[in-house]
Amino acid sequence: MSIDIQWVREDSQLADLCAQWQQQPFIAIDTEFMRVDTFYPITGLVQVGDTQRAWLIDPLLVNDWAPFAALLEDPAVMKVLHACSEDLEVLHRLTGTLPEPLFDTQLAAAYLNYGFSMGYSRLVEQVLSVELPKGETRSDWLQRPLSETQVRYAAEDVQHLAELYLALDPRLSEDKRRWLLEDGAELAAGLRREVDPELLYRESKLGWRLTPQQLAVLRALTAWREREARQRDVPRNRIVRENCLWPLARFQPGDLTSLAKVEDMHPRTVRQDGATLLQLIRDAADTPVESLPERLPPPLPLEAAACLKKLRAVGQREAEALGLAPELTLRRKILESLLKSGYPHGPYELPDSLRGWRRERMGQALLDVLENPT
Repeated sequence: MSIDIQWVREDSQLADLCAQWQQQPFIAIDTEFMRVDTFYPITGLVQVGDTQRAWLIDPLLVNDWAPFAALLEDPAVMKVLHACSEDLEVLHRLTGTLPEPLFDTQLAAAYLNYGFSMGYSRLVEQVLSVELPKGETRSDWLQRPLSETQVRYAAEDVQHLAELYLALDPRLSEDKRRWLLEDGAELAAGLRREVDPELLYRESKLGWRLTPQQLAVLRALTAWREREARQRDVPRNRIVRENCLWPLARFQPGDLTSLAKVEDMHPRTVRQDGATLLQLIRDAADTPVESLPERLPPPLPLEAAACLKKLRAVGQREAEALGLAPELTLRRKILESLLKSGYPHGPYELPDSLRGWRRERMGQALLDVLENPT
């Protein structure tokens, strides 16, 4: 099937098109971006499409994204994307807003039990019997002009995305469609929530092994790295490599020679930021006792594996009853949070991360399993 490809390079043109798209029941959206040496993605292309046409919006020429932001927020127009977490970040940075309502075709495939976390090409082949060409996903989307192959790839992607929506949406029950849209809203809400750099130290896998004083150092280093990465617009590991943070907090080197000996420490980091790191460590190490962070909880013991297995079975049974991919029901992090709330003897409390239909349909069953472990 041929597709009509139209470039959008002017603000007025985009505004006119957004007014037209707001009269449609849905639009398919895809993005192409570069993110190699930057913290934030650099948008190379935004594609909008239906089953017949693809509009390629050039973000290197378009400046006024307000009409597109209004379209993204229009509750009357369904926004269709696939595996959209990175696309959402691109759109949020570009327009300052996020699509709502949001229909993620990867999630739709899972709700219809095609499989969990299905790649786009595989889903298109399975649902539409179309084999997509490979090879342009890693190409330079900031070059101009784009190659004919790039243009065709980008246009066909968004065309087939629209076709996927028309094929998958009618197969969803009313409940599954509502749950899918709730998941989409949660994806967007998660991106809107600002991550406090001062709390990132809690994500350290080995943080539980550190004393409160060492955690204060880890907190300072992690927060500084996050802020610097954002300000300099470089990947976090270009500031300080991830594997260095824990030993820096644990051993707290006091001079540049000791700093350079930390495992995985890049010489560039020592040259550029060594003095700053040493000062951060000294200052955080002197944190008053009343301001020290609490110790982080240890991981669950090996013997908790049996409980986890029983909790996972609750989700598997629900998935079988509903005819959806088991991975959709209960994430491991949720089950671990539940167990940590009272292991080994209880009482247990459902974590806030267990929301919506999952909490409604499985919350009590999970608590029942823990209260009656035999």
